[in-house]
Amino acid sequence: MESIESEFINIVNANENNLKNVSVKIPKKKITVFTGVSGSGKSSLCLDTIAAESRRELNETFPSFVQQYLPKYGRPNVGKIENLPVTIVLDQKKPSTNSRSTVGTYTDIYSLLRLLFSRVGEPFIGYSDSFSFNHPSGKCDHCDGLGVVTDLDIHKLVDFDKCLNDEGVINFPAFTTGAWRWKRYAYSGLFDLDKKIKDYSKEELDLFLYSPQIKLKNPPPEWPKSAKYEGIYPRMYRSIINTKEGKRHQKILDKMVTTYECPKCGGSRVNEKVRSCKINGKNIADVVNMSIPDAIEFIKTIENPLAQDLKKELIKRLNALIEIGLGYLSLNRNVGTLSGGEAQRIKIAKYINSALTDMVYVFDEPSVGLHDHDIQLLKNSLNKLKNHGNTILIVEHHREIIKMADFVIDMGPKAGSHGGEIIFTGSYKELLNSNNLTGKLLKKKEPFKTNLRKPTNWFSIQNANLHNLKNVSVDLPLGVLTVIAGVAGSGKSSLMEFFQKVYPKDVIAIDQKDIGTNSRSTPATYLDVSDDIRKLFADTNKVSPSLFSFNSKGACPACGGKGVIVSDMYFMDSIETVCDLCYGSRFSKEVLKYTYNNKNIAEVMNFTIEEAIEFFKGKDFVEKLYSLEKVGLAYLRLNQSMTTLSGGELQRVKLASHLNMKGTVFIIDEPTDGLHLNDVKKLMELFNQMVDEGNSLFLIEHSIDVMKNADYIIELGPSGGMAGGNILFSGTPEEMLNSNTSITKPYLINSLPKK
Repeated sequence: MESIESEFINIVNANENNLKNVSVKIPKKKITVFTGVSGSGKSSLCLDTIAAESRRELNETFPSFVQQYLPKYGRPNVGKIENLPVTIVLDQKKPSTNSRSTVGTYTDIYSLLRLLFSRVGEPFIGYSDSFSFNHPSGKCDHCDGLGVVTDLDIHKLVDFDKCLNDEGVINFPAFTTGAWRWKRYAYSGLFDLDKKIKDYSKEELDLFLYSPQIKLKNPPPEWPKSAKYEGIYPRMYRSIINTKEGKRHQKILDKMVTTYECPKCGGSRVNEKVRSCKINGKNIADVVNMSIPDAIEFIKTIENPLAQDLKKELIKRLNALIEIGLGYLSLNRNVGTLSGGEAQRIKIAKYINSALTDMVYVFDEPSVGLHDHDIQLLKNSLNKLKNHGNTILIVEHHREIIKMADFVIDMGPKAGSHGGEIIFTGSYKELLNSNNLTGKLLKKKEPFKTNLRKPTNWFSIQNANLHNLKNVSVDLPLGVLTVIAGVAGSGKSSLMEFFQKVYPKDVIAIDQKDIGTNSRSTPATYLDVSDDIRKLFADTNKVSPSLFSFNSKGACPACGGKGVIVSDMYFMDSIETVCDLCYGSRFSKEVLKYTYNNKNIAEVMNFTIEEAIEFFKGKDFVEKLYSLEKVGLAYLRLNQSMTTLSGGELQRVKLASHLNMKGTVFIIDEPTDGLHLNDVKKLMELFNQMVDEGNSLFLIEHSIDVMKNADYIIELGPSGGMAGGNILFSGTPEEMLNSNTSITKPYLINSLPKK
């Protein structure tokens, strides 16, 4: 009996987040899929309970001296977990990236290539470090190892016909007259505020524009004591252009900043000396620019005995990328340009050939960003990990991934406080035969949409050559719902990027990238309802509204209104622990004495969107909350940190702020990522409503269910990377059935009900 029990991970009374006393036995060395509507508790059980407890217990096995350098994981709210192996989490969170992080450096393949060239490259130029574009001996000195050069047009940033006292003298939001960055020039005492910039002397102009950071000798009284003066040109590069702030103002920067390939190194990042060292006529820059299959073929041609061990390891790691469907990438691809799904699959590639066994691998939506054609590669990799004797836990909604599961756990019945229960456990076959919502939707095959809209107009794209696009010409329909389809890396996003550049009107692009989030950003602050709520509390209690802000007077003195204590671990990820004083509420004890309708500010801000709508019924700002409900995010809490939201949730938050627009062109990138089949249906209803109100929608999408409900489909391919970039099909979904070139066609046919 005991041996049988040890074949299961036994979870008893899990209550983390919205879980309601969940108990379940999960089979080991099998594939278990956790599914259910968005917000039902899948991640709470799989990631926040199982994975979190495994990490915590593993860290406690190390000596105290070592533990002080390791992240501190809190004990999840669970009665007990038995028979829990060591867990590795492979989520969609992108690795900490910067402009120097590439696919090659992240996978350590570039390190092996550096070693290879140092051993057998001719002429010998030095050891491994000499080939690094992050090392002084290897990097191009013109672009500092970045491969690109950024030029700021100072005349587009600064109006030379104005003086510092004039509005708009510096053409950037952060430098508006009166703002603190403007004060760094106006309050420096270095310039006549009424003197036009064009009348500055050469010395004054150099000081204003190009001065490095200097400490002022005799600054005016209003100048901050610790501040340093810096010219506007280096300040823009340091604090705007190369930061997240710059990304928030990308449209403005695009008008004044030009980025182009470094003319000295040709974008290779390395200097001439490094490029002179070759193996079989190729230098290291040539190799990292190859596609993965081409790189493998090149490595196979190396016959030097000193390279044999390195050859085996390089080929193994490169093949792992092909196995997981990333063969279209090149090793010099910047990691920051990868999607969440691609970043996750790179992590998977690290473990495919691992000798570790009896581990738990936790995957969060590994199908994200994958066409049905690519799903088989993912399934092969997951099965390979399982066959090594490991337990695979997957949070997933894709039909094919659920189908391959040995065991399915369906969470629900709804989202947020209405979820957190296990409503089904069993095999995929048992799920289909159950009366369960997920089972019904998986079993049912929907036909094509019958009433197709006719385009109100067309926009012609001619000879597009952006990224991997190959002289693409195609007509884009307006006034309808269009799906841009194709395998991963086929050129879908490139086509839409080109469209944005040439379309004469503003296009609203809603992707899954961060929206300038930080730990203090919440749905309430993003929707701009925080001020309204604070005013209600202030008017009721006859006190200042700032008292009810965790960014102002009302903040907990211990955590400063963050709700957590952040410990900087320097070379490791920072550690967050719940504040012992406010217990995560963010507010001071004094503030919590004040109430509105018998609720204090912390209780109110902890409401879900759904609860807040009911609580504040009749108030003007409730309309803003309805927008989140419409996009399926009613389960989010008002005070929930935006940093905890998935890419799909962030995307829908963005969408919520545009719902009332009409006559607009929208480009939405993978909107169904992370959505249950029932949530996809609801989202499509919203999209159809938006089109009926006069908008044009272009959905970059892989979901067959979405394609069947589209008015028009444009498919790119046939493969990813340089093997893609061609138009395979354009027309209605039904017309795709007659296409001889479509990659999507067989999957579309398979999804239709049999006649």
